[in-house]
Amino acid sequence: MPQLLRHRRKARALRKGALLTAVLLLTGCGHRQPFGSPPTLSASTPPARADTGAIRWALYAEPPVLDYVYAFDYPQNTVLSNVCESLMRLTPSLRTAPGLARRATHPDPLTWVYDLRGGVRFQHGGTLTAEDAVYSLRRHMDKKTGSYWAEDFKNVRSIRKSGPLQITVRLKAPDALFPQAMANSAGTVARAATMRAEHNRFGTPDGGLDCTGPYTLSRWSRGSSIKLTRFAGYWGRPARNTSVTFSFLPDASARTNALLTGEVDGTYAPPPESLERLKASDEGKVYFGEGLTTVNLALTHLTGTLHDVRVRRALSLALDRAGFARVALHNSATPSSSLVTDETWTGMPAADRAARAHDRPSTRRNLDAARRLIREAGAEGKKITVATSPIGPDVSQLATAVQDAGTRIGLDVDLQTIAPDAFTALFSDAQARKGIDLFPYTYYLSLNDPLGFYTNMRTGEFENYGGFSSPAYDRLSDAASARDSVTERRRLAARLERLADRDLPVIPVAALPNSLFLNKRITGAPTTISYLYYPWAADIGAAPRRTRP
Repeated sequence: MPQLLRHRRKARALRKGALLTAVLLLTGCGHRQPFGSPPTLSASTPPARADTGAIRWALYAEPPVLDYVYAFDYPQNTVLSNVCESLMRLTPSLRTAPGLARRATHPDPLTWVYDLRGGVRFQHGGTLTAEDAVYSLRRHMDKKTGSYWAEDFKNVRSIRKSGPLQITVRLKAPDALFPQAMANSAGTVARAATMRAEHNRFGTPDGGLDCTGPYTLSRWSRGSSIKLTRFAGYWGRPARNTSVTFSFLPDASARTNALLTGEVDGTYAPPPESLERLKASDEGKVYFGEGLTTVNLALTHLTGTLHDVRVRRALSLALDRAGFARVALHNSATPSSSLVTDETWTGMPAADRAARAHDRPSTRRNLDAARRLIREAGAEGKKITVATSPIGPDVSQLATAVQDAGTRIGLDVDLQTIAPDAFTALFSDAQARKGIDLFPYTYYLSLNDPLGFYTNMRTGEFENYGGFSSPAYDRLSDAASARDSVTERRRLAARLERLADRDLPVIPVAALPNSLFLNKRITGAPTTISYLYYPWAADIGAAPRRTRP
């Protein structure tokens, strides 16, 4: 069954080999090639008119675990975001807001102070304390834990209790990304006593969870489903439905049929090849929101044919991005020359945003210019090898698009087909990348900041697969990461983007939105990628009654 590969940064976890950080999102083999404009994006579906009963949701895979320190994948976070909460909260509009911390203060460049809400209850008893928050965050810094979010704590010197409902984080160096990470899984707080008691069973079917969110984990039937039940003691607004049951439906056709027949009420990321059927259905509606997600080509080294930046630029110029977005991604994506989506530049002054947009490289194919660069580089007839795999049209068709582009400008492009497991190993094992020059991948950000991607290309960073190294880039990246001012940080990030445009350590291809299907009887869910860290299910209730024409 074809699959769509998605990936996010988990450098330290990958070094430890705890789990693969390449995430497989199951899709199908549809052959339709819809034409038209990319979808209109929204932040949320219409608000619910009233509470409702149980709802049923489709997941493309069963979560292997629900412990927040290992919650790096779509299935885990889709469930966990409704049971556990973080110090801060990523809202449906992709802004950071207070969560379990009612206030975050920043008295100096190296200090963050979080004042916790009082009277917040855990699902299995007890109330939230500073000790719970300290213990929860310190787990990421314990090398024995092997947290997949450890990289977000690389600049943390200490985390300590500074009051009954207050914790203080001291940094080794200014880090503007750290406070943003407190709104995703890195900032999750669970009950310390339960985690100590359950140890390795925490977040498993045997050990369960003990958090503060609007739902409790009431049943986990291995291989079948997970059921969440509304938590009566929740500190915030109660969930608008009584329970959510997640069914594991890895087959794309079965998942689509379950949506069309009403067996399940909704799903995030419905199979791309089913979008036209779902749009035409009277059972519900397809929505699109900001996904903070891009499709790219990763370089595995900067030697050989790709050592010359003119060859990299020629490949970029020769790519048919529009054709790839239309065919492989069923017109749900937008051709892009940036490694991050436009949404990440929010907070940049309008004049600066306009200047950035004006300076962006064109996404239009230019074979003549590409051929000139290949001739100038003396690269005619030289070989490059591109990895492909039968895991989805985004991988196979992008690899084919690269072969087509390279062939048209005089390169010898070889496609090397590898098994799905071997393809996921490209992200974690340098040995697996030997003999390969390029591979397609899809990347999503867990915080709304362009530095979430551009810091990956600093010298020595784990996801800097090609070994790109530039002292000027590193200095600028460090300077940007140290800026608390969003405006200043965006301006420096734009300079980083221009350096990436010039040197092309990664070749951007397309921006991919988040997608959602909801049955007509319910509404209220956010449409953006915020659902991975925001209690989205609690907003779902009864849809307004339809009026007769």
